[in-house]
Amino acid sequence: MTIRVILADDQPLVRAGLRMLIEQTPDIDVAGEAGTGAEAVQLVRDAGPDVVVMDIRMPGMDGIEATQMITSGDTSARVLMLTTFDDDDYVYGALRAGASGFLVKDMALEDILAAIRVVAAGDAIIAPGVTRRLIAQFAGQPGPGRELRELTGITDREREVLRLVGLGMSNAEIATALYITAGTAKTHVARLLAKLDARDRVQLVITAYETGLVSAPH
Repeated sequence: MTIRVILADDQPLVRAGLRMLIEQTPDIDVAGEAGTGAEAVQLVRDAGPDVVVMDIRMPGMDGIEATQMITSGDTSARVLMLTTFDDDDYVYGALRAGASGFLVKDMALEDILAAIRVVAAGDAIIAPGVTRRLIAQFAGQPGPGRELRELTGITDREREVLRLVGLGMSNAEIATALYITAGTAKTHVARLLAKLDARDRVQLVITAYETGLVSAPH
């Protein structure tokens, strides 16, 4: 099955580079290009892509607002934010808007393709490295004096699994930490997604921070 991707970036050279990369990949096709957030939202409605690679900073409607409109709309399209290290201040807003992860503009080309495939398959890019750092730094810090969300309706074991998801652990790492099988860890994560009405693992990470199960580093 071919993954259909929309490229949204106000820099034509960035879009051209990504298009050249994707055109050499048999399982991914470019379904369209957008230079603004508004164009990206309209393209999603018209083309019905699987994944949108979305720049955060664009003129007019930025990538965060566009992501919010896409993920709250009647579409199954998932959004990968295209970011640079100096975009850190935007990360929390992007996650809250429903982004399924982040691509860094200087990532290796194969890593970008792998990220598109992972998100298209319904998972989220949390680890390694950059996204784990970004989430840890910002997901728990929407503002000073914030109140923690109350966490109800899950078991003690699920609470522990949620804490480990919040630390950026994979199912295999969770299984090792809790002395359970990877299949059991996957089942716990699936139940958390259902009980907490979370779109993907990124939203579980946000919940872990917002409920105080994991604290952002200072």
